[in-house]
Amino acid sequence: MSTANICIILAIVAYLVVVLLIGFLFSKNNTNTEDFYLGGRKMGPIVTAMSAEASDMSSWLLMGLPGVAYLSGVCDAAWTAIGLAIGTWLNWLLVSRRLRRYSHNVKAITVPDFLAKRFHDERKIISALAAVIIIVFFIPYTASGFAACGKLFHSLFGVDYMLAMIVSALVIVSYTIMGGFSAVCITDLVQSIVMSAALVIVVFFGVHVAGGWDAVAQNAQSLAGYLSLNETFDAVTNTAQPYGIVKIISTMAWGLGYFGIPHILVRFMAIEDEKKLVISRRIATIWVVIAMSVGILVGVVGLAMSRAGAIEQLEDSETIIMAITGLLSKYGIIAALVAGIILAGILASTMSTSDSQLLTAASGASKDILQDFFHIKMSEKTGLMVARGTIIGIAIISMFLARDPEASVFKIVSFAWAGFGGAFGAVILCSLFWKRTNLFGALSGMIAGGTAVFLWKFLVRPMGGVFDIYELLPAFLVSLIVTILFSLITKAPSQEILGEFKAASQEK
Repeated sequence: MSTANICIILAIVAYLVVVLLIGFLFSKNNTNTEDFYLGGRKMGPIVTAMSAEASDMSSWLLMGLPGVAYLSGVCDAAWTAIGLAIGTWLNWLLVSRRLRRYSHNVKAITVPDFLAKRFHDERKIISALAAVIIIVFFIPYTASGFAACGKLFHSLFGVDYMLAMIVSALVIVSYTIMGGFSAVCITDLVQSIVMSAALVIVVFFGVHVAGGWDAVAQNAQSLAGYLSLNETFDAVTNTAQPYGIVKIISTMAWGLGYFGIPHILVRFMAIEDEKKLVISRRIATIWVVIAMSVGILVGVVGLAMSRAGAIEQLEDSETIIMAITGLLSKYGIIAALVAGIILAGILASTMSTSDSQLLTAASGASKDILQDFFHIKMSEKTGLMVARGTIIGIAIISMFLARDPEASVFKIVSFAWAGFGGAFGAVILCSLFWKRTNLFGALSGMIAGGTAVFLWKFLVRPMGGVFDIYELLPAFLVSLIVTILFSLITKAPSQEILGEFKAASQEK
């Protein structure tokens, strides 16, 4: 094994030891399920902001987004980033404080639990349905994260893909089951710092190797449609392809997903003081805008490096950062250690999402289904054991699904994101801002939105033309219409529910 590879491995191992240590340190703080799932609602504004955004961005930020920019130019990536930036800001502005207040008032500790208590669903049908939807979409999402870890080590060191994927999954599962929500949030904060450092280092090194900023700009300008916001670059024909208004709206619809992403919504519920969410909103929005902008720039710089002969033309554009760090590691021991930190950033981006997904899916299975829906009585100690066992079970299923290393990170994330936004987005907004929303309307909206994602993705969108719209947009609209319609034609909420809604609507 080369010196460069040894240095990279040392840097990555050091990072993994840190996250495991965090899990161990917080393992003693989990005395009940509220501690395990919400950190006892004691999260500060910085941790809340960076944990939410690190768990949001995932390996998509360091692999998917640069890969799209590398392949087709800035247009597709930029409109996606703009939609996500707007969605991030609106989610923190509109949803965060009211959800924190409402969930605290009704003593809800998970998103499905909030929906059940918001509508006084004594049979817990809505929480069980929500938990099933979460599990359905989170298992493949988590599997894509495990696969990204496996591909990373396999492409770098030739390590067996399955072995690398399983070891990575075991690390993520270990600190999650030890430390619960608090460990996940703190490790997410560390991971966001590592991700940021990785992006900055890659850009400046890449620009240097490509011949400077002027060379990068000249290369991009020489490609038809590469820097346009209404055209994309087609590398096969070396021509520009139109990117119309329908496509722009469809791409920006990514931002609607934020209103229904459970592992982000639960961060709002966990902050110690709702007034500090203003600070969190500013930090989160600024970081997201900068991180996504740099992510797109990585793709642009990476293509310039390929054209300059510094790295090979990539068959898999999502491996651009791996190719750049591979080149960096050849510049000496210090550079190899830095390359290791960058690769740890890719691991961080994957782990920061996978740990949150595991915890959220586990809470749905153990609390919302077993305890609330099936009314299985458990002590706090037993509840914690079941939660940890559920995490292990979901991780095993995810590892089984991750055995195929060929799946695209971007495509899997895209579909899961649409699933959550379609099933939960409109329902959460109506629950928080429309007092007439009732249980039947929310149930109908969730079912309609989740079903619409599958129907549009596999039946309607393949027809092409005007139907080639990201499935999140039609699913969100269908869910919104159905929620409103069925709430209006069925029995109005009780005075007790309306009183709780009024209390949650009042600013403190």
